[in-house]
This record gives sequence, structure tokens and C-alpha cells, in this order.
Amino acid sequence: MIKPILLSAVAAALTLATGTATAQSQDLSRPGSSFSPKPNPGNWGATIARTERGHLIGNPEAETKLIEFISYTCPHCADFTARGEPPLEIVLLQPGKITLEVRPRIRNGVDLAVTLLAQCGDPAGFKGRHQALMLSQAIWLGKARNAPVSQQEIWQRGDKAGRMNAASALGLTAMLAARGQSQAELDGCVSNDAAAKKLLANNDADGAEFGVNGTPSFALDGKLLPEVHSWEALYPVLSAKFAAAPADENTAGAR
Repeated sequence: MIKPILLSAVAAALTLATGTATAQSQDLSRPGSSFSPKPNPGNWGATIARTERGHLIGNPEAETKLIEFISYTCPHCADFTARGEPPLEIVLLQPGKITLEVRPRIRNGVDLAVTLLAQCGDPAGFKGRHQALMLSQAIWLGKARNAPVSQQEIWQRGDKAGRMNAASALGLTAMLAARGQSQAELDGCVSNDAAAKKLLANNDADGAEFGVNGTPSFALDGKLLPEVHSWEALYPVLSAKFAAAPADENTAGAR
């Protein structure tokens, strides 16, 4: 079921890379293109570091910096992970043109449990955990919505017992354990009250600094992008940002 999504994402990536057939179009294979990959030690998309409020993916020296504010219980965020993150990876992250910092927004108790799991373990594995949780969201979020009200109330408390209950009942720790993490490590992360309080503090800090409301939301080079909450809305912003500069009219025709 994921294959068509990935194919459409690659198609979108190629569209972002090539643009229209004009003198200013972008093309990954064209040396003069603004999207032309620069020398790097490998795949910059595999360079991941933990930050004060999230995880940073990409070339840390890239001039352009994008922050993605997401909630793991937000269906629109899952849609962005499926359709927006693959083209970003192919066109901008891998060549080292941009950094993407993923910062969580905590909307409810289940969000808190899932976010603790996403951030659990080696930063190098963050992207895999993030994608696994997001791309399976329809399954576990469906279970959450169909759970007895009494159990949902336990989850919404957001305390240690509620987080552990949610992670187990929704199959989240089992899913990540099947990917290679130890059950003990995952349980330790979900039950970590200090980490949970830190996530809530970071949530408040991002709200105060950027005025983030809906998810997903994006900040480009330190400024929140108003009314940008989807790949369709973000695409033209990035396309304009990385468009080739017009030729200098003063040098046109110079010999």
C-alpha cells in the first residue's frame, strides 16, 4: 500500500527538481542548476543530530534551515510524512542544500507517549522511528479512537501509567521492538517523567517563540510560514527559495 505513495513522492521530487522547461529551470543533472548536488561525505539525509527541541536532519552547514512542527496524532502530519518528506529527502536533504529539524507538538496524552517513543534511542535511528510511527498512524490511531472511553481517559492523563498503557495497547512499543529496539529501552523512554516534562516545556517554548498553532506548520530560516500546513503549500515556497537567480542584465551579451 505504501508503494504508490512513494512513487508519487518521487514524481513530486522530480517536478520540484526540474521545474518548467525554461532557461531558469532546475535540474539535478545540470551542473549549473541551483539544485546541483554539492560535494558531501555521503548522503546528508543520513546525518541526524538531537537538538534542544527535536532532531536535525541534513548538512549542518546548509544556509537554508526548515523546521517542521508535527503532532504524531495529526492525520495531516502523517500525510506530509508520506508525500512531503520523500521529495525533500531526494531533492534538498541528500545534496546538503537544506536542514530539516523535526519538532514535536504535543496535543494530547497519546501524542506524548508516541513522541517519547519517536525520540527514544540513538539519534541516527530517529528518522526510521519517526517514519514508522507516522506511516502506521491510521492503524494505531484507529485503535485509539475505537478504544473504550474509560481507557481513552487514562491515556489523556499523560502520566506514566497512562503513557505506558497507551504505548502497549496501541502496539507502539511492539512495533518498534520488532524493528530491533529492546523492550526495556522503549519502556524506559515512555515511563521517563523528566523527558515528558521536557517535551511539554519545549512545546510551550515553540508556541511562544513561533506562535505555532496548527500542525503541520513550518518555519523557514527562523520565521514561521503563515498559512502553510501541507506539502502543496510548502512546495511553492521552497521552489521560489531555490529558483535559479535571473541572469544579470548588465552582463547579458557581454563578450
